[in-house]
Amino acid sequence: MTLLVKDKDVVVPGEALASGMDYLPTSGTYREGDKVVASRLGLVQVDGRLIRIIPVSGKYLPKRGDVVVARVTNITLNGWVCDINSAYSSLLGMKEGVSDFIARGSDLTRYYNIGDSLMAQIINVTSQNMVDLSAKGPGLRKLGEGRIIYVNANKVPRIIGKAGSMVSMIKDATNCRISVGQNGVIWLQGTPAAELVAVSAIRRIEADSHVSGLTEQVKAFLDKNKVVA
Repeated sequence: MTLLVKDKDVVVPGEALASGMDYLPTSGTYREGDKVVASRLGLVQVDGRLIRIIPVSGKYLPKRGDVVVARVTNITLNGWVCDINSAYSSLLGMKEGVSDFIARGSDLTRYYNIGDSLMAQIINVTSQNMVDLSAKGPGLRKLGEGRIIYVNANKVPRIIGKAGSMVSMIKDATNCRISVGQNGVIWLQGTPAAELVAVSAIRRIEADSHVSGLTEQVKAFLDKNKVVA
């Protein structure tokens, strides 16, 4: 018997996970001859002799250097645990979270509280599938009150457009502040009416990203639904 992957490895459909008859396929896997094979994209979970796949379809796979919209879900002695729309856990450490010196035992909610959103950059993805974040750098900041929406992370480049052209067009037409994370999380801030138009435009881009002439279609939609300042 041979385990061909490690626990929490990311695997793709058709990838062999184990050879021999000692490992048993369960959710997200199947047997092909003497091999256990993945039937979906996801994270491997090995529990004794059982192998299963935790699906990550629709979830974002983090990469070093990506800029993401993160939401604080917990506070520890070392920093802030964040949700980045991924199966991976992420941590914004104190040194990467703020420029101030923070004494041990300080109240970290002064900087980021549970539920707060921020623009952060991924600075490391460990072999244990932990993601390290930083909030230091151009454009990285705590985000204020606003609307959060989720899109397919693969559609983010189309939503942003060449040199930011598409998202700039939406910003200009709606007077909304918009921050797009490479993790498929988008933060918007504007009037309720403006936010609705911006979200509708983004959803149109997400649904029709493969359509030629999309920029013109989105421009026509925005012109038709002009928001009065």
